[in-house]
Amino acid sequence: MNTAVPQTFGVADAVELAVVERSGFIESRHAGSAIVLGPEGEVLASLGAPDAPVFPRSCLKPFQAITIMNAGVSLEGAQAVLATASHAGTRKHVQVVRSMLGRARIEDSALQCPADWPGDRASRDELVRDGLGTSPLYMNCSGKHAAMLLACAQNGWDQATYLEPDHPLQLAVRDTLERFTGEKPAASGVDGCGAPVYAISLTGLARGIGRVVNSSPTSPFALYRNAGLLTAAVLANGWALDGPGRANTLVIERLGLFAKLGAEGVMVMSAPGGATVALKVLDGSLRASTIVALRLLVSVGALDAAVVDALEPELDLAIHGGAAVVGRITVTAV
Repeated sequence: MNTAVPQTFGVADAVELAVVERSGFIESRHAGSAIVLGPEGEVLASLGAPDAPVFPRSCLKPFQAITIMNAGVSLEGAQAVLATASHAGTRKHVQVVRSMLGRARIEDSALQCPADWPGDRASRDELVRDGLGTSPLYMNCSGKHAAMLLACAQNGWDQATYLEPDHPLQLAVRDTLERFTGEKPAASGVDGCGAPVYAISLTGLARGIGRVVNSSPTSPFALYRNAGLLTAAVLANGWALDGPGRANTLVIERLGLFAKLGAEGVMVMSAPGGATVALKVLDGSLRASTIVALRLLVSVGALDAAVVDALEPELDLAIHGGAAVVGRITVTAV
């Protein structure tokens, strides 16, 4: 391990966020760090080491989408959301991605995200029945990649190298990230889809997402106007961000929150009143991230516990033994 490169927080810095209980026995524990910031950036709750750098993974997508819009690409409604989505690969998602590519007559083959199956089981089964296989179109980041290619077409940038860190688009993404988070990345790497990813603190991530969500679509400044337009699109098209019955979509549609997951246990959510939570589960599991984020927002008064209680049965928190429910995932951080 290269000790000169900042690493994410360790076990000693983490706190227990949730436990997995099976038949009355605690089978697993999910530790991590989290922070909740108020609308003015004030700290409302802090757990673990939220100032240590982490790779936000797909929680960076809102900043990438805003950069693309700021580069002159007009994105509205579902197209704007697909640019920031980790989508389930349903037929409806893929139709939007294809419509984005079609705007500049870009071929599907220009997408440099890996080929994948849809995350949505019904959509995957449909492909198998039709004798079809994986495609970059079904990869959960394909909307972001399509939007990046649109930005290249709009500005005359090279499409073949759009994922290189020194490409004009990626340099602009880094600048947008720094402007919203108020931080310079502690490290850089390559995300699962091939795009650059930058390490920032959970505090910076919460600050940045809070600024995005609280931006006005009528701001005189293009950067914040585009952030406001993106936020409004997400809240109006929750299906596009994730997929049927999936956590982010449920939170957006049922609770009216801005929600975005990232791989390796990262989650951001922002409530209508402006409180924003960012968390990372140290072991990389996402199974407890949604409910931990929601309960943290409840703990600072940003959400009503009753609405979270009503949604909780749909968040896949039950632990099964055969056909029976024998336990559940429970938040312990609050």
